[in-house]
Amino acid sequence: MSDRLLDAHEVAALLHLPVRWVREATRDGRLPVIRLGRYRRYDAHDVLAWVEEQKTGGRPTAFRTRTPVPRTGTE
Repeated sequence: MSDRLLDAHEVAALLHLPVRWVREATRDGRLPVIRLGRYRRYDAHDVLAWVEEQKTGGRPTAFRTRTPVPRTGTE
């Protein structure tokens, strides 16, 4: 990546998200942004570092967490 700043459309394409989500996350202060007057620009390195921070560990997901109990007397 170059050192060029990205706009909301480019960040949306980078993250495969809607532009609306990028703008909402920017307004909410969730996404790192550089304010240049009325313009908002994003450093790609900061955005990718933010994505890394969002990763969470966890247990492997299972399709079923419990076994179904067969019904009796439903005939």
